[in-house]
Amino acid sequence: MENRITGSDQISVCPVCPHRCRLSEGQTGRCRARHNKDGRIVPVSYGSLTATALDPIEKKPLAGFMPGSPVLSVGSFGCNMSCRFCQNHEISQTGLKGAFRTEKLSPTELCELAVELAGSHGNIGVAYTYNEPLIAYEYVLETAKLVKKAGLVNVLVTNGNINPEILEEVLPFIDAMNIDLKVFSSEGYRSLGGDFDTVKTFIKAAHASAHIELTTLIVPGLSDEPSDMEKEAAWIAGIDPGIILHITRYFPQYMMTDTPPTDIKLMQRLRSVASGHLDHVYLGNV
Repeated sequence: MENRITGSDQISVCPVCPHRCRLSEGQTGRCRARHNKDGRIVPVSYGSLTATALDPIEKKPLAGFMPGSPVLSVGSFGCNMSCRFCQNHEISQTGLKGAFRTEKLSPTELCELAVELAGSHGNIGVAYTYNEPLIAYEYVLETAKLVKKAGLVNVLVTNGNINPEILEEVLPFIDAMNIDLKVFSSEGYRSLGGDFDTVKTFIKAAHASAHIELTTLIVPGLSDEPSDMEKEAAWIAGIDPGIILHITRYFPQYMMTDTPPTDIKLMQRLRSVASGHLDHVYLGNV
């Protein structure tokens, strides 16, 4: 994916997400993980891993893809959204000089680790997760090609706030995704630094090519209205009523430490509403 350079001032436009950050030489974008280097927008986070773990596939969460399997899960830093309740804010809401340790692994090295763990621990592949992986889509793409060639699977955990042309490059090498559908309104997405239409387009395109499951965190005052869940579930069912939806309970995090956890009775009501349209609705964190 080439980056556009506009005018004589060498301002480059990042193609990855709806923000389309216009960056001068050396300037870093809103995601804190991409910058302008010699007129090209490149990921400063390339190969810098802040988290590496062998997780159960159910933790992604994925309930309908190779259940009972462990998957090598890796994350870096930065995110193109700014959720006030982010549970991984220590890495997602900071940049290269954040207060975390990183481990450098090339795509080849990460693939070799995945293959080694396949032999010793039954690892099924690599999950790109923890922060928003597609802000460094180049790393995901190059690693995923190697992982696929090695006979393992690629799993993507993403906010879906990514432009279609980026998804088109990565999608042929992705086997399964969990996509956050954070709130079912344009206004709600704007408050989080995302674009509702972009996320919906991403979900539809991903479903056409890979196994997908969706997650909605029920945040008080944002995504907890039964009427919104009714609309969300009906929209998902219009794509495929068999898509798995995870409705997850919110706990105080980051900038919302004074907001109480989601009421469990409300969670159960929302599951009932969603189940009127969808075949598989799971509650999480209850």
